Amino acid sequence: MTEHMKIYEQVRAVPPEALKAINGGRLKGMSDINPMWRIKMLTEMFGICGIGWKIEITDKRLEHGGGDEIVCFVDILLSVKVDGEWSAPIPGMGGSSFVTAERNGIYTSDECYKMAYTDAISVACKSLGFAADVYFDKDRTKYTHDGDAPQASQNRPASTPNQSTNQQTKKPISTTAASSNGPFELATENQVKMLRVKRGLAGFKGNDEINKFLGLTLNSLTELPKSKVNTLIKYLDENKKSA
Repeated sequence: MTEHMKIYEQVRAVPPEALKAINGGRLKGMSDINPMWRIKMLTEMFGICGIGWKIEITDKRLEHGGGDEIVCFVDILLSVKVDGEWSAPIPGMGGSSFVTAERNGIYTSDECYKMAYTDAISVACKSLGFAADVYFDKDRTKYTHDGDAPQASQNRPASTPNQSTNQQTKKPISTTAASSNGPFELATENQVKMLRVKRGLAGFKGNDEINKFLGLTLNSLTELPKSKVNTLIKYLDENKKSA
C-alpha cells in the first residue's frame, strides 16, 4: 500500500451494519449508507470534530424545481488534520427536497437542510475514498463476486436476470435528447446538482434558455445527455450574474 492510498484503503469498505437496502421509490434496489458511519470514521482517522476535522458551511439556498416543487442545496468545505497540519478544504455539495408534490398533496420537509448537509458531507468524504467499494462498483471488492453484479451500489441498482442491462432506458428522457444515433449516457446525479446551481446563478428559472441554446426539449436536467454537460457548464458560467 502506498502512502497516498493509506486513508483510502482504510475507509473504502462499509460494514454491513452501516448499509441499508432501499426498498421503495426511485432509489429502489440501491443502498443507503448510515451517515453516522462517516462521522465515526472521520473521528477514528483524524480525531475529534473541531480538532482533527471540521466542516464549514459556505452556502445554503432554495431553488424552484418542476411545478410547485422546491429543492434546497448546501455547500460545505471539509478540512482534515494530518500530521498536525490542516488540509486544503475539500468541497462537497448536497441537496434535498423542501417542497414535494406527492400523491396526497404538497409535502413540506422541515429537515431538508439537515438532509442536504448530510448529503454534502458524503460527497466531500467520497474524495477521501469513503465508501469507495459501494460507489466504485468496477473495483474488485468484497461486494463483488466472479460473474456477479455488485450486491450494494449507491450509484445504481444491481441487475437481475429479469431486468434490462441498460438501467438508463428506464429513466424519463426527452424525445429530442434521445434522438441521437447509438447509445448515450445521461448526466450523473452530481452533475445535475451542479448544473442546477449554475442555472440558478445565471438567473434562469427553468430550462427554456437551456433548451434554446442546446436545441433540445428537456423537461428536467436529469434528461441531459452526458455529452452536453461541459458545453452547458461553459454556457451557464458565461451567463452567470454578478453578485
